[in-house]
Amino acid sequence: MVKAIIAGSAGEKKLLLGNEAIARGALEAGISSATAYPGTPSTEIIEAIAEVARDYGIYVEWSTNEKVALEIGIGVSMMGLRALVAMKHVGLNVASDPLMSLGYTGVIGGLVVVSADDPNAHSSQNEQDNRIYGIHANIPVFEPSTVQEAKDLTRELFDLSEEFQMSVILRTTTRLAHSRSQVVFGEVVRPNREAVFHRDPEKWALLPPYNLAKHRDVLVKLDKLSEHLSSFRFNTVEKVDGDVAVVTSGVAYNYVKEALEELDLALSVFKLASVYPLPRKLALEALSYGKVIVVEELEPVLEWQLKVLAYEEGMKAEIHGKDLFPRVGELNKELVKAGLSRALGIRYEAPPAVMPSVELPRRPPVLCPGCGHRSTYYAVKIAAQRLRVKPVYANDIGCYTLGFYPPYQMADFTWSMGSSIGIGLGIARFSKEPVVAFIGDSTFFHAGIPALINAVYNRTPMLVIVMDNGITAMTGHQPHPGSGVGVFGEEKPAIRIEEVARAAGVKFVEVVDAYDIIAMRDAVERAIKYMREAGEPAVIVSRRPCALMVLREKRRRGESIKRYTVMKEKCINCGICVDRFACPAIVREGDGKVTIIPDLCTGCGVCATICPAKAIREVEVDE
Repeated sequence: MVKAIIAGSAGEKKLLLGNEAIARGALEAGISSATAYPGTPSTEIIEAIAEVARDYGIYVEWSTNEKVALEIGIGVSMMGLRALVAMKHVGLNVASDPLMSLGYTGVIGGLVVVSADDPNAHSSQNEQDNRIYGIHANIPVFEPSTVQEAKDLTRELFDLSEEFQMSVILRTTTRLAHSRSQVVFGEVVRPNREAVFHRDPEKWALLPPYNLAKHRDVLVKLDKLSEHLSSFRFNTVEKVDGDVAVVTSGVAYNYVKEALEELDLALSVFKLASVYPLPRKLALEALSYGKVIVVEELEPVLEWQLKVLAYEEGMKAEIHGKDLFPRVGELNKELVKAGLSRALGIRYEAPPAVMPSVELPRRPPVLCPGCGHRSTYYAVKIAAQRLRVKPVYANDIGCYTLGFYPPYQMADFTWSMGSSIGIGLGIARFSKEPVVAFIGDSTFFHAGIPALINAVYNRTPMLVIVMDNGITAMTGHQPHPGSGVGVFGEEKPAIRIEEVARAAGVKFVEVVDAYDIIAMRDAVERAIKYMREAGEPAVIVSRRPCALMVLREKRRRGESIKRYTVMKEKCINCGICVDRFACPAIVREGDGKVTIIPDLCTGCGVCATICPAKAIREVEVDE
């Protein structure tokens, strides 16, 4: 049995990811519930908790979307229990409806909402700074600077949440979430509270007689919290002589420390773990310096608050921030050294960027070998050519986003979860060409269903192709309501996408094997003809389990795996398999001849079915 990474006794030391440290902190806080929707860079938090959840009696789930995950957390808090809810930064947009009211109601059991932001948009459609959500929603925001602090701060935020009866946002960033460092464990607290619904309609009911009073109450709470946070142990001040102070938070603190050391500078450093509300006394102390340099990633959240406070208090400190440091992308040590140098008038030349001596070939991201999405795209393209139409291809967020790249180029836009159908609805109202929306199975359950219902209700003719590979593949194979299993791999009811579509009122629903090019091509042709004649939406479920998952299972069971090879004597070098189908396992050799890389081939066999010369045949390999 594999020992869980976050298991261990007090005083034990382990090398943890930032996300795993947050999970351990929640364990030490005695949480009763952990809910989330998977999304980089937050996914490992729930995965780590799931490893120990049964041992400690913690309820854990991958929720349908972030809004549902947060609503479950709110319900658990109403029972007087502690709950952790995790999501990536754009997930908080989905959860923002209940979040905005959560600031008014407050909580009973401690409720920590982890927002994993992604500066530099490494794996996201934007790099929004969710600290601003806290200001907007009247919810306090905290930022750890190190992996150890991520664990300790998470644990103590549950106490703070209950003391002030406010939920809190724990904001991390990719750099911290995926950094690994040694962490000293504290004591694990098993959830042992009695679950009792705290019946208090005046607190929980967001109705006109109470809402203004709740708004006033939360503002008073924030003021009290601001005073309290000046003695919060995670807000620290490192004082030296001089009239310059650096105010920083999160991972930027580490860049500041390294930059000061390498520049041989001694400045007072205010490290704020609480970024909203500001710890008032500490903020005023920082503003008592003649010059204040604010170092933070993305938006000037600390800088804005300090400038407002300085204006209100009539303080004359010279405040710098985004005039020295970029507002776009991640910070790093060199950027911080350059900004500090400009602020202090120090001559500093950044080291030249390291240039590779060899120019590497461009490698655009591609769908995996054996992925059913590839054959689906291929078949849809053929169908469009046969019908002589040029569809508007609406694409969603997931593995199938890779259909954007050549040779498919079948993503005219990608936006956010479920938007392929929603935005497609608007285009379909006015487009003379058919609209074909691609959406994944997990995304369909997350946010696609309401837009599909809208298409039926308003009789909008568009084709929705659900790329069903049975799992949330892009984030690492987390289950969803269609998977038939839960977070522990236990059996669950599998909700069939085609049944949901029919129940929503879609009259044209077909399920096709994603590897069957001819069947898929014909289904698409029928669907486009239907939606044009009937003026209604059509749904095709293109189904094939994720190839990586299938391969892994076969290897685990010790089964042999089919592979395919090119018979050189038959190959006419037409290029369909390598240039138009574009499986990464099929390449051209130095002489221009096509060959299949055995180690990459998953044995799907689709290439053999599309080869006009029948030059690709199966071979069997023992693993």
